[in-house]
Amino acid sequence: MSISASEMILPATKKNVKLSVSENQDRLSDLPDCVILHILSFLNAKQAVQTCVLSIRYENLWKRIPVLILDSSESNFRTLKIFTEFVSNVLSHRDSSISLQTLNFKRKHGRLEPQIIRNIVDYALSHNVQQLGLCFNGNTVQTLPSMFSSQSLTHLNLSIYPSGGYHAWFPKSFNLPALTNLRLENFIFYIGDDDRAEPFSIFNRLNNLCICNCAMLHGKILCISSVTLVNLTIHSLYLNYYKIDLCTPSLCTLVFTGTPFQKLYGSNVSSLKHVDIHAEVKQYHEKSPLLLSRWLREFANIKSLTVSATTLQVLSLIPNLSQISPPSLGNLKSLKVKMEELTPGFRMTLLDAKLYNAESKNERKRLRKKFKEEGSGSLIPDGIVNFLLQNSPSAEVEFIDCTNQPPRAIDL
Repeated sequence: MSISASEMILPATKKNVKLSVSENQDRLSDLPDCVILHILSFLNAKQAVQTCVLSIRYENLWKRIPVLILDSSESNFRTLKIFTEFVSNVLSHRDSSISLQTLNFKRKHGRLEPQIIRNIVDYALSHNVQQLGLCFNGNTVQTLPSMFSSQSLTHLNLSIYPSGGYHAWFPKSFNLPALTNLRLENFIFYIGDDDRAEPFSIFNRLNNLCICNCAMLHGKILCISSVTLVNLTIHSLYLNYYKIDLCTPSLCTLVFTGTPFQKLYGSNVSSLKHVDIHAEVKQYHEKSPLLLSRWLREFANIKSLTVSATTLQVLSLIPNLSQISPPSLGNLKSLKVKMEELTPGFRMTLLDAKLYNAESKNERKRLRKKFKEEGSGSLIPDGIVNFLLQNSPSAEVEFIDCTNQPPRAIDL
């Protein structure tokens, strides 16, 4: 006796199972195109194109998606040639009458022909793209200087990784009058005749700026000048000393993650109200704790301060901390301390720093013994919170348990 496929898959039952009308209904097909297009916008381009085999309705639907996510990872494409041909086909077959809201391109590893980037960006800008993200290995001289002129672009994210591991030069000029959000990673800024770099003053509507592992040559001054900037995020892990001059009268929030190697000045930060610092040190240098302390003196008018446990550990490395003047945070209303586990690497850096500052051989011996028995001690160094709040009589302190949370993402 033959057995049907359904009988092989479904277990035998005494009663026939009858699905209700609601259970057997194809709800996805009842959705309007605009809703399905919104759903498809969350997929990368390869996945979106693959939906064309679902039904006749989907055959051309992907061509109208307002978001393109082009990711060349090995899980999506085996070779660069396959990826390049795919990109060309997507751009040539997409409905050119549909404006492009967002285009994100990512090829963080492996070589890349500059012409691919130029084709992608030319297409995006010619279709009135509003949000553009580029992450790739390449040479900005070949791809970036002449291409960024757009009346529609509001969000720009550039993460460039030149060959040889060096930074990329940030282009000298853009024509982006509508730009409000800018994120840069791995750039060097050009210095003018006055030994200053002022790359952001040309963006007249800039509200949010994130600079990640960007550098200056020869310890010069980076001037962040913008009358519209509200939120600033800085992430820095490189040993690169330079000065940052904040000429930002509308700045409300400042976030810093990484190692404090920069001298920070606030020539115009009267509106700054919220500061979040997640400081750490990969390799101890005596300047970092002192620079961090000077930052806090620049933020005399802030109302809220959020710091990580590692930030307080770095501050505690200042020799003779009790003898220096505490920050003048007279308007501070809230101090939040994020209680995060200290990594083994950070604990070793703390020990190295304490050994470096030790005044005698006996003290170094005692520190090594204590570290062997207790590690680096408590998350919060004794007296450091009181040091911060000596001039903040109205501040409330909140300790936030982050020990079970995953490591913080940098995005700023």
